[in-house]
Amino acid sequence: MNQGFRCKEFFVAHDLCAMKVSTDSLLLGAWLALPAKPEPVTMLDIGCGSGLLSLMLAQRSAKSCMQYHIDAVEIDSMAAMQAGQNVQASPWAPQIKVIQADILTYAKADHHVAAYQLLVCNPPYFENSLKSEESRRAQARHTDTLPLHSLLQVSAHLAAPDASLALVLPAAVAGAFQTNAGQFGWHLQRCCQISENADKPVKLSLMQFSRLPVSPECTSLLIRDTDGQYSQTYRHLLADFYLKF
Repeated sequence: MNQGFRCKEFFVAHDLCAMKVSTDSLLLGAWLALPAKPEPVTMLDIGCGSGLLSLMLAQRSAKSCMQYHIDAVEIDSMAAMQAGQNVQASPWAPQIKVIQADILTYAKADHHVAAYQLLVCNPPYFENSLKSEESRRAQARHTDTLPLHSLLQVSAHLAAPDASLALVLPAAVAGAFQTNAGQFGWHLQRCCQISENADKPVKLSLMQFSRLPVSPECTSLLIRDTDGQYSQTYRHLLADFYLKF
């Protein structure tokens, strides 16, 4: 059984989680831009799963000497329990709070409104497709419990006036998501199109939105070179986390 994933500065156990550590989340956690603020920054990890993104944010924030706090919200009780254990075993336990809750219910608490400078999410994105027979995995993969329009609405409700929202989506749904994001006051700030190699189409879109109008900066990244080895760009991006690099 795959018990977990070892990064350079922390270990993520994920055997109790319906969704395991993925390249999607590793790319997002390494790529997204942290807030450039001298004062304490409050972040929100929506659907934190094993806690990987929260731990990546904590490592990066500590390295930049930024004062921060991360709320990691997860609907699945087993995943939330394991995320809490992963956090407690990490060097950044005092800065991360794991909360077992439905983000839609969590957002209704008045004291959370306009609270977060950075919101991150690797959301469920499958719609109208054959679902896993295992209910927890289906919940983690499909949009029934968190439709993408609800994610936009909730994140807008919880975001500070100068906040940003970072997430990863399949390329096939990224364009429609960007259009819908504008209806909730989110403006594309950065994007990165991910392909397995030069012969494969774009499969993932890393996207970061701002509450303030900006001119977007868009790039692309190949995971592997023509010789099948990890590209230098990919290696550089994940050098602080991936043991192989």
